[in-house]
Formats: sequence, C-alpha cells, structure tokens
Amino acid sequence: MRLYFKQRIFSWLDSYDIYDEAGNTVYTVEGKLSWGHCLHILDAQGVHIGTVQEKVFSFLPQFELYIGEEYIGCIRKEFTFFKPQFTIDCNDWQVDGAWMEWDYQITSPSAGHIATITKEIFHWADTYVIDVTHPADALGALMVVLAIDAEKCSRD
Repeated sequence: MRLYFKQRIFSWLDSYDIYDEAGNTVYTVEGKLSWGHCLHILDAQGVHIGTVQEKVFSFLPQFELYIGEEYIGCIRKEFTFFKPQFTIDCNDWQVDGAWMEWDYQITSPSAGHIATITKEIFHWADTYVIDVTHPADALGALMVVLAIDAEKCSRD
C-alpha cells in the first residue's frame, strides 16, 4: 500500500493530507494549539482516530501515540551520530534513517519489513511517500512520519 503525505502550504498550524495511489484522501491531520506538537489524525470521514503528542520536557525528542483516546506507547529518538534512529515502545518496531534524514525504514525483528518512508524534494511543503507492506500498519507508519517530521521541524 502506498500513501502520499503532503503538508498543506497555507496553514498556521501543522496540517497534512494523506492520499492513496488513486488520489483519494485516506487521512487528514490537524495540528492543535498546545505546548509542543499535537497532531490529531482523522479518517476519510473526518472521525478522530489517533493523536501524536510531543513530550516537551525530555532530553531527547519523544512523542506519545494514541489510538482514539487510548495511550498506546511512545516513539523516542535515540542518541546517534550519523544516522537518525527511533524506537517505539508499543511494538517491536525500529526506525532507521539515512544520514540525509530523507529516507527511513521501519523494521521489526518479529515481522520483518514494515514500511519505507521517502521524503520527496523540490516541493513547496513537506511531502513523503509511505510504502507500507501490510495495510493494517498504515496508521502506525503515519504516526512515525508525523513524529519524525515534527522532530525535524523543532530543530529548524
């Protein structure tokens, strides 16, 4: 399953549209005013299905993940020198990035390859392509992309 993740250009808060290969909106993401990034994920019908919330007072960037209103875990950036790496404590996923921080692989020791994330360059706004092996992992992969993008935005 391939998803296209595009940031809306003219928006005061973080907002994104996520499309499938046919151009249909699969998810929308709306940023909310808060201390740190707070991103609400809505399905195609506009129903809130998840949240990515930045933990502000932490040494390395961390983002809490929610499905609906239920806390499911946290994604943390690990201390590394050359390649970005994130771990997620709600499953056995690991996220490894390339040194330019444009491409990422989500893998799992138990399930193998989960998704590939590629940032497209030469766009007015942040644009990613998310290739997910199993459609059931699409929401989790989207949450990873949101956390990575928010972390990079916080550094800029």
